[in-house]
Amino acid sequence: MEHSAHQGHGEMRFDEASWEERYRTAPALWSGRANPQLVAEAAGLTPGRALDAGSGEGGDALWLAGRGWRVTAVDFSTVALARAAAQADRLGPEAAERVEWVHADLTRWAPRTSAFDLVSAQYFHLPPQDRDAAFARLAAAVAPGGSLLVVGHRPSELHAGSPEMFFTAEQVAATLDPAAWDVVVCEDRPRTAAGPAGRELPVADTVLLARRRA
Repeated sequence: MEHSAHQGHGEMRFDEASWEERYRTAPALWSGRANPQLVAEAAGLTPGRALDAGSGEGGDALWLAGRGWRVTAVDFSTVALARAAAQADRLGPEAAERVEWVHADLTRWAPRTSAFDLVSAQYFHLPPQDRDAAFARLAAAVAPGGSLLVVGHRPSELHAGSPEMFFTAEQVAATLDPAAWDVVVCEDRPRTAAGPAGRELPVADTVLLARRRA
């Protein structure tokens, strides 16, 4: 499952109305599986409190909940949040109780400071005028000793529109105070993704994992 601000060719749009329409016109936008970089980086973390920024239909939040995390999952699509909550109910009361679904616009919403042991933003592509401020609010929400995980698309045949919406792990790392953070991972990772007609195409993720010093 990918949480990106676009799918396929064309211009990326990041606004509530566009995403609500996308979710309404498709029975499911994502696979329901957790994003691979979240699985790679969070599988070994001690469960605590997690913030899933841009949670979509809930695959990441429910994966975390299934591993003992208490999750605040935030998205500005009410359709996506309703689907996620319904899936949590299908998984049983423990999953439902472990996730709080929050309807909010992350370009304005501020999470509680130092409240989360993990803050995850997967394919959270924002317009440049919103990006640094939003990432700063997410970083501020990480508790001492906690982790910030930011994953984005690198431009590719599948992700070619609106180049200003893309970022690198190095750009995000540069916004963090080096006196307060240790950068654990800062790299691009190649993989493949399903393209038109189901054919596999090469893509790459840019991955930042940083840990706030205790």
